[in-house]
Amino acid sequence: MTDPMPHSVADDAIVVPGDPTVRLVAIREEELDVTEVLDALDGAADGGVTLFVGRVRDHDGGRDVAGLGYSAHPTALARLTEVCREVAARHPVHGVAAVHRVGTLAIGDAAVVIGTAAAHRDVAFAASRDLIDTLKAEVPIWKHQRFADGEEEWVGTP
Repeated sequence: MTDPMPHSVADDAIVVPGDPTVRLVAIREEELDVTEVLDALDGAADGGVTLFVGRVRDHDGGRDVAGLGYSAHPTALARLTEVCREVAARHPVHGVAAVHRVGTLAIGDAAVVIGTAAAHRDVAFAASRDLIDTLKAEVPIWKHQRFADGEEEWVGTP
């Protein structure tokens, strides 16, 4: 098993007490740091560490995107933490981490960074896919997309 002590993380990040597998969970307005997620997942027993970075792209559905913003429900951080726990329980991972950005983002900005660490790559890949898919489906964070033609839409709202 990996070292259960939290690694260097930002002051607003949550490291779940008593759960050495959930290494980092945060929702913040500041630019996301991929290194923070990698550092949180560092462990000598980990043969596979995966990282996924979701970025703001310049198009969606054949339309040019000018920019977007993310808003989070007040329960989003608690739900994100629970999603991390659930994914860790479904996969034999040593660590999971998830950080999502809110506020106004520009094209190319990182909107979400997730990662998993496991003894083997296949477990880490499967857990990361599960983590990002579950996060997108279940954590109440909504995207307000602004298109180049002046139209806009909300994505992921109930």
